[in-house]
Amino acid sequence: MMRALIVVDVQNDFCEGGSLAVAGGAATAAAVTDHARDNAQDYGVVVATRDHHIDPGPHFSTEPDYVRSWPVHCQAGTVGAEFHPGFDASLADTVFSKGQYSDGYSGFEGTADDGTALADWLRERDVDEVDVVGIATDHCVRATALDAAAEGFRTRVLLDLTAGVGAATVESALEQLRGAGVELRGEPVVA
Repeated sequence: MMRALIVVDVQNDFCEGGSLAVAGGAATAAAVTDHARDNAQDYGVVVATRDHHIDPGPHFSTEPDYVRSWPVHCQAGTVGAEFHPGFDASLADTVFSKGQYSDGYSGFEGTADDGTALADWLRERDVDEVDVVGIATDHCVRATALDAAAEGFRTRVLLDLTAGVGAATVESALEQLRGAGVELRGEPVVA
C-alpha cells in the first residue's frame, strides 16, 4: 500500500490578505509544511493542487452568491494564484492545476503540466490511500476528498490541517464526507 498527501489550494488568495481569504489560511499553510516534513516517511508522494483560473465563466462574479459564484481569485499568472509562502511547495512531487475554464473545486479535475489527471498520476505510482489537507474544508477540500473516495482511494481528511469558511458549511461538508466513507481525523479549524 502507498499513501499520498494531497495539499489542496494553499494559495495567497485563500489566505489572510487575499481576495477570498479564509481565516487561519496562513497558519494552515505553515502547519501543512510542518506535517509534510515531520511525516515524510508516511507518504510515498506529496502532491499539491491549485486554483489556476483563466476564464472560469460564471464562477467569477461582481455580485457573488458565495455558493457557486465568487469574487475574482487565483487568476493564472497573478500573485494571488501563487502558493502561500508558509507552504513549502518544493515538498510537492507534482502540482495539479484546476479550474482554468470551470469552477474547479476538486483536485481531481486538475492536471499536471504534462496533462496527466490526478487520479491517473496516483494510480501510476500505486497509491491506494490519500490524506487530504488544505483550504477550504467546506469547498475544495470537501470536493477533493469526495472525488478521491469515488475514485476508489481510501481517503482521510486531516481536519487539523484544514481551514474552513464557516461553521455551518463545514458541518455540512463533514456530513457529506462521513456519508461517502471518508475518515475524518482531528477537529475542524473554523474562525
